[in-house]
Parts: sequence; C-alpha cells; structure tokens
Amino acid sequence: MAQKRSPHKAIIVGGSIAGESCAHALILAGWDVVVLEKSYAPPTASPTGAGLGLDPLAQRLVGSWIQHPKLLHQATLPLTIDQNEATDGEKKVRRTLARDEQFNFRAAHWADLHGLLYNALPPNIFKWGHHFQSFCILSESKSVQVKAKLLHTNETIEIVGDLLVAADGCLSSIRRSFLPHHELRYSGYCAWRGVLDFTGNENSETITGIKKAYPELGKCLYFDLGSGTHCVLYELLDKRLNWIWYINQPEPQLKGNSLTMKVSDEMIQEMHKDAEMVWVPELVKVIKETKEPFINVIYDSDPLEKLFWDNVVFVGDAAHPTTPHGLRSTNMSLLDAAVLGTCVEKWGPEFLQSALQEYQSIRLPVVSKQVLHSRRLGRLKQGLVLPDHEPFDPKTASSDDCQELQQRNMPFFSDVPSLVDSRYGQTTA
Repeated sequence: MAQKRSPHKAIIVGGSIAGESCAHALILAGWDVVVLEKSYAPPTASPTGAGLGLDPLAQRLVGSWIQHPKLLHQATLPLTIDQNEATDGEKKVRRTLARDEQFNFRAAHWADLHGLLYNALPPNIFKWGHHFQSFCILSESKSVQVKAKLLHTNETIEIVGDLLVAADGCLSSIRRSFLPHHELRYSGYCAWRGVLDFTGNENSETITGIKKAYPELGKCLYFDLGSGTHCVLYELLDKRLNWIWYINQPEPQLKGNSLTMKVSDEMIQEMHKDAEMVWVPELVKVIKETKEPFINVIYDSDPLEKLFWDNVVFVGDAAHPTTPHGLRSTNMSLLDAAVLGTCVEKWGPEFLQSALQEYQSIRLPVVSKQVLHSRRLGRLKQGLVLPDHEPFDPKTASSDDCQELQQRNMPFFSDVPSLVDSRYGQTTA
C-alpha cells in the first residue's frame, strides 16, 4: 500500500482489531504508524476468539480499508434477521418473542476479520513481541515517548511519536495511568462460548437436527431466552456454529491479565448437564460436541468523561469496555478508528489537539449511551433487576417488553457521522 510519508508518527499500543483499524485510518490520513503488540506473531488461521457481528457501517469501513470489499463478503455470512425466542426448559419448546427481518449485519470469525485487516497493512509497521511498559509526554517537543520490552530478549527500547493510541483493551494499562481508580464493573454473569466446526459432518444427526430446529441458520441471529439466562446462536463461514450461553453467578477470581477463564474437564461436564436442563436437545448436542469451550467473564465500565489526555487517545475497549449484548465492541472500535483518522486528516498534525477534541465530541456521547444500553439489555435478557423494570420473564412478557429485546433499539443504531460518511463514501461488499 503506497502512502505518502510523513514525519508525524502515531504509536499504537495493541495489535487487535481496534489497533489494526487505527493503523488503516491513520495511514490514510498520511501518518506513519507503528503498532506494538505483546503477542509473538499474528494469529494464524486456527480459531482464535469467536464470532462477531458487523453492522452496515463497519462493513463499509472494512471494505474501504482492505481495498477489496468482496473479500469481506466472501469471509462472512449474512445476519439479516434478529430473532428473540423464549425456551421452555421443561417442555423443550420455543416460541418467537420479537423478530426483525431488516437487521443487515454480517457474521464473522474474529480471526478471519483480523486477518483481512492485517493482510491489507504494511507488515513492517507491526512490532511483535513488544510489551508496552510506560510512556511520558515530552513537554518541550510535544512528543510522546514509549518504552516497550522485547519479550524474546528482555531488552527495553524507546520509541518517540507525536500521538499515542491506546488500543490495549478493556484492561488498558494506559487508561489506568490516567484513571487509577476507574474500575471495571462485573455484570453479574459469565458466558460459556464455543465454535463447533462441522466440516465433514454436514449430514450428521447433530447438524441436521440443529438446522431443522433453527431453520434460518446462515442468515439469522438467534437469541434463546430461558428463565434467568439466555443463549446466542448463529452460523459462521466454513461450516462453523458460534454459540454463547450467559449464566448468572458470583464474580469469579481471575488470574493474570485476561477476562477468559481456563476451564477443566469437570467444569465442562457440569456445564453439559446444566444445558440439558435448560435448552432444547438440538442445541444441547451442539454444545456437547464443541471442542474446547471457554468462559468469558463479562465486564463493562461506567462511561469515561474523556477519550484523550494531551496527545494520548483511547479507542476500542480501552475507551469504552462494554458487554456484548448490543454487538457493539468491534463495531465501536472500527468507527472509533475511522473518526479518529478523519479528524486527524481534517485538522492536520499542527492542530492535533483540535482533532482529538473533535474525535471526542463525536464519539463520547455515542459510546456512552451504547455502553449503558448494552448493560441494560444484558440485565433484561438475564432476568436481573433493573431500576425501572421488573425482572424480565420470557414466559409472561408483554409484546411491548419483547420489543425491547431487539438490537435496533440501540442508541445511534443506524447513525453515520457526516465526517465519516463524506470520507468513506458508499463502499459496497
């Protein structure tokens, strides 16, 4: 990708989707970028992470960055329907609560999307095996100096840039340096997650059964609501089924810098038994046949009051840790990057503070409301207490209550900032 060189450099901490997206957007703005990532190498094609849903604007942004929008279309499946259902755990029957046939998302595997974005970037901008240590603002030059440890040698290096982009996730150490007392909020529940690869088993009893029970797999995002619990099911490309099961429980003790829990065979067996009590047999079979399911502990945080300090700016989960119920995390990260890059390009490097101020003014009101709505939606679907609402019971819920379950109730659901609309135009996949 031939880009005009510039003496202005952005240092991006974090090589996940938020960091990659910022690299794309800032390169388009004419900046040099370097991405520091503690992983030793980019993810391979092996399953990393799990499924995600891309909204129409996110699809447009990714298509623009990778320059071949058809590649995104080929790597994803449509999610044209958002359907919420009630499952009766005793009778093992389901009924529709709310259905939206104009959803227009697409389903992707995390590793597939990461690969598309990574392969469209200059590989030399990534510094793999570089663990961010600290930073300081150099007041004389208005630069930022970052220290990183090379994990394979334990050597510490220094990099100087004009902008530090904190894309280091919801446990952001950069955020902690500005807001040492800002805590994540435990949601009250965890999620078992898994991806079943049924390659070569398309005609098995499990797959024919699940496709009969959920006939619109391949285009539908299914939410099954039980009593005080809910499960998500949708299909990914290359014969994979993605499922997520949310379970109310006390906050577990986590080890290390991760929100993913290691699970034992005993825990998996217990989860299988519990599934038999709650879900229809066809879904239980999918859960049981999934290899290496894992647990995500679900956190968010109260919205930040700022998204930048000096020439340090926050994007993605570092800026707004959120629960997954509004399919916002990846979509917010992509739009953060697009707005940041467009603002920086508009104002030029000489007026970086004005650019960051505009980025904050566009994104902060939106992400704050979306985080809080996602929190509410999760508590609603889990049958937890809300200040203005009785605990939701899918067996007795009114039609109006059920409409609250739909994704399109998300604030700014179809909103496209004019700044981004003019910069990225209408790219179709």
